[in-house]
Amino acid sequence: MSKAIIAFIAAVSAATGAAATVAFYSSKPNQTASQSASPTIVGTPTATAPPPAVPASPIIPTRDIIPPVNPSGLFQYGFPGPVADLSRHPSLTSSFNRATRNPHWVAEHITPTSLAMKNGDRKHSYFIEDVSVPEKFRAKLKDYFRSGYDRGHQVPAADAKWSQDAMDGTFLLSNMCPQVGDGFNRDYWAHLEDFCRRLTNNYPSVRIVTGPLYLPRREQDGKWRVSYEVIGSPPNVAVPTHFYKVIFAEDGKTGGNVALGAFVLPNAEIANDKPLVDFEVPIEAVERASGLEFASKLPFQRRKRLCTEINCSILVREYAERQRNLQGPPVRIALPATNR
Repeated sequence: MSKAIIAFIAAVSAATGAAATVAFYSSKPNQTASQSASPTIVGTPTATAPPPAVPASPIIPTRDIIPPVNPSGLFQYGFPGPVADLSRHPSLTSSFNRATRNPHWVAEHITPTSLAMKNGDRKHSYFIEDVSVPEKFRAKLKDYFRSGYDRGHQVPAADAKWSQDAMDGTFLLSNMCPQVGDGFNRDYWAHLEDFCRRLTNNYPSVRIVTGPLYLPRREQDGKWRVSYEVIGSPPNVAVPTHFYKVIFAEDGKTGGNVALGAFVLPNAEIANDKPLVDFEVPIEAVERASGLEFASKLPFQRRKRLCTEINCSILVREYAERQRNLQGPPVRIALPATNR
């Protein structure tokens, strides 16, 4: 799905509450529709007398009325929610969506120092259910069994080699979403994760927020609908239609500049020759599509656009080669990308 389509469907989707997209920000300013003047009535006025005025009821200020009901009394039985299970682990902080059994977002922080440390090994880590999430809302290991989807890390294990505890935290299912394997999780998505790590060659501090999206698509009848698969037996974990990454590349200075980048990718096979900038979107598009806010406290004068500051492009290597060289330097092929 092209960036333009992603932009448009986010704009028109009432189901997801998404209203801003690339198309929205690149289009002409909305013109206020002129109100039509009331039509002039030509003819002989009728002799009908106007209806008698209805006596106005006295308006009693609400503050002077003792409410006869107490809606908040429901809370004596418990708070319905929604509850976003906030979890903090050495390598990540996350907010969990109990309805989809996927995270709302997962945040991480990488630096040249953290990536240079090699104290963790994924050979000693195991996928586990997150017992901090109530059992009835939890993603289960059995949900992924023979589902056809990978347990896709939102914070990659490769970003948490600085300790085994940090590495283990990335294997919680609350850090996972169902992802297409070949062509996405094991390929283009992994190249995007590598791109994020390479940003530490230019920036001393990089923060990344990753999460799923559920965007609508236009069907044959011309209507837009949100539709996604749910895996598990019984069905339990939603399969996102898209994923986003929002990147904060910090210059390391107190009150310094922050290069912002936002990318939205479909949960589908993506050709490795697809330029990364094709998936770049305004951060506001991700915010409105997800219902989240990422930079509300970052002044605009400190913001820079990441893909005008550096070359946003991926470096490709095959999955098998990457698995054989988990601790070694990768063999990469550079792909060109055009800065905008």
